[in-house]
Amino acid sequence: MESNKPNGGNGAEDDTYVLEDTGETLEDIEAELELSERQSSAAEAVADEAQEAEVAGAPSDAAPETLVRENQELRDKVLRTLADYENFRKRSEREKADFYRYALAGTLRELLPVLDNFERALSHAGEEDDFHKGVVLIYKQLSDALQKHGLRVIEEVGVPFDPNFHEAVVRDENPSVPSHTVVEILQKGYFLHDRLLRPAMVKVSVGGPEYHEETPS
Repeated sequence: MESNKPNGGNGAEDDTYVLEDTGETLEDIEAELELSERQSSAAEAVADEAQEAEVAGAPSDAAPETLVRENQELRDKVLRTLADYENFRKRSEREKADFYRYALAGTLRELLPVLDNFERALSHAGEEDDFHKGVVLIYKQLSDALQKHGLRVIEEVGVPFDPNFHEAVVRDENPSVPSHTVVEILQKGYFLHDRLLRPAMVKVSVGGPEYHEETPS
């Protein structure tokens, strides 16, 4: 509907408004008003949801501190994991190196009686005998080959008795020799590199003065 404001017949303005009939019924007008109200309510609801989402997504004052703490915890965890892996790698390499270094320990230990028998045979053979010379060469070849792979002989005499690699089987009463001195090797001992394969069987002096190792002046 539209409103018109006509002039009076006398040319003066009249305050009366006349509604123009547009053909719309009262039900149509009420329906338009209801639709407009629903659209307005829907728009307000969308605006409220958008505002709530913006507020929820905005970082609070505590958010940066939380992120820094979590980042530090993750960094510490990564560093600990890397340190554990590095220790594991070094330990694995060390164990692998030790395995190869001492892999022949069992085989060499079984060959020690062979060396003992060679030495017994040589001690009872004539030195000028050709057989003796041949056995000496074979024994030297075998001994050199084993020493090449880390075998070391314990055969020193005149040194203090050390239970770490000496086994005392005979005591020698001799007051002229410092007590607890190795005076004879009855059976050689052996190391594989720095690991004991077999202790040396020795004769040890007793009854003499205590052994004092000479120190260089």
